[in-house]
Amino acid sequence: MSSAQPYAVMSSAEMIRLLEAKDAVINAKDAVINAKDAAITTRDSTINANAALIAEQETLIAKLRHQLANLARARFGVSSERLNPDQLQLALEDAEQTDGAAEAREEAAPAPPRKPRKPAKRNLGALPAHLPRVRVDVPPEETTCPCCGGPLHQIRDEVAERLHVIPAVFQVQEIHRPVMGCRACEAPPVQAPAPPSVMPGGMASTALVAHVVIAKYCDHTPLYRQAGIYARQGITLDRATLANWVGRAAELLDRLSALVLADILRSEKIFADDTVLPVLDPGRGKVKQGRLWTYARDDRPWCGQAPPAVAYLYAEDRKATRPKDHLTPFAGILQVDAYAGFDGLPGVKVDGTVRLAHCWTHTRRKFHEVSVSSQSPSAAEAIRRIGELYAIEAEIRGRPADERLAVRQERSRPLVDALKAWLMDELGQVSGKMPLAAAIRYALSRWDSLCLFLADGRVELDTNTVERSIRPIKLGAKNHLFAGSDGGGVIWGTLATLIQTARLNGVDPAAYLEYALDRIVAGHPVTRLAELLPWEYARAIKTTAAAPASAGQ
Repeated sequence: MSSAQPYAVMSSAEMIRLLEAKDAVINAKDAVINAKDAAITTRDSTINANAALIAEQETLIAKLRHQLANLARARFGVSSERLNPDQLQLALEDAEQTDGAAEAREEAAPAPPRKPRKPAKRNLGALPAHLPRVRVDVPPEETTCPCCGGPLHQIRDEVAERLHVIPAVFQVQEIHRPVMGCRACEAPPVQAPAPPSVMPGGMASTALVAHVVIAKYCDHTPLYRQAGIYARQGITLDRATLANWVGRAAELLDRLSALVLADILRSEKIFADDTVLPVLDPGRGKVKQGRLWTYARDDRPWCGQAPPAVAYLYAEDRKATRPKDHLTPFAGILQVDAYAGFDGLPGVKVDGTVRLAHCWTHTRRKFHEVSVSSQSPSAAEAIRRIGELYAIEAEIRGRPADERLAVRQERSRPLVDALKAWLMDELGQVSGKMPLAAAIRYALSRWDSLCLFLADGRVELDTNTVERSIRPIKLGAKNHLFAGSDGGGVIWGTLATLIQTARLNGVDPAAYLEYALDRIVAGHPVTRLAELLPWEYARAIKTTAAAPASAGQ
């Protein structure tokens, strides 16, 4: 009992101090625990902040990689999602030229004994029947028999055809206009008027002027290069003279070009787009970015009766007022890209007389850019699904609009509905800042106008019609580098309108321009100028070609 005695005799004060010390230890322990919890909370907050920062940085990196890939493709790659056939042809040309040189060396060298020569892989098909034939006789060196000395007779005639070319031949037209007088009286002499010309008193025929125009705006040969070509044939024509001819031709053809545009705008469905046209800005000593606004019509994919046509209008900028002014008389379906200026057309916002049909090619291109920059499986899947729509379109191209619409309702609509549901699901699973999300939003924000083809069999899936019409302008700008002035841009648009419309209607643009210039300078009535439109010229050619056949029957 003695060991318990100290507790028994512990005073109240000592007991209180002991309890206070115990409480202090407990409070200190709680403080340590609270500090530990605070440290854990701080650590968790730091981890979460770092995770958010890492996610944001990864999104930024993905966006920058996407932009870099697009810039690199724009600078060094092709603009299309597939290989340009023209570029493929250039590559094949080099390979075929090498093969041709090798074959020539093999043919020149003596053939090895007992080894048959492989036939050359060349295009040896029949040459066009409409080309004139020039007979070249190659008689044998001896016409007597080397054995008996008797005369040789012809057994058969072997004929081989070779394609031959005569370089451009320049001629001088001597226009003789006799002055006639009367010997019996004092009447003044008479003389036929001089044939009309693009330039009164000038030395160029309409055929030559048309040739110069076509060489520049169809074959993309600048005037200074043309002057060099003429100089090789001993003809001195400086660039300024050629430019004067082109300007005069454009002035004569301006009303005809305006009629093409007016006819296009009377259509119920057209395509619209624009492209950059570099223009020299002498006041600043720089090149500015002009635009060629392009409006096209091609109803052949749905058996429409209107002739194909395209018109180009030059403008100094890309302001939304440009298409607004150009399209004032238009009412119908306008197939366009995503340029916001088309959304603000009065017919779209106010009375609905203009309905926009957006382009699936541009939509697919957004996913293609993501696929190229990040190899995203979702982007590849979107491309595959859109490709299914194009496969159906390839089957129904060239069929009437009502048949196209029926097929689209049966086969394309389920694919479109499934695509929309899939896109919305994908959008909920990716960061809103990722390029893939931007591509999905691009499609969903234009969904109604993208799906207009499901309600009208005349609507195409894309604006490739007008983009094909822009391609010659890009080739010309690449060769010419720039237009010399705003006036040069206007002339470019005027002449390109008639040249490309003639090509769309299957006629030789050089022959058409000569035909139109001949009649305009001869005083063709302005009120009947529509008779000279490219498609009217195409009809006249077909009628003339069919006349002998029907007369013979």
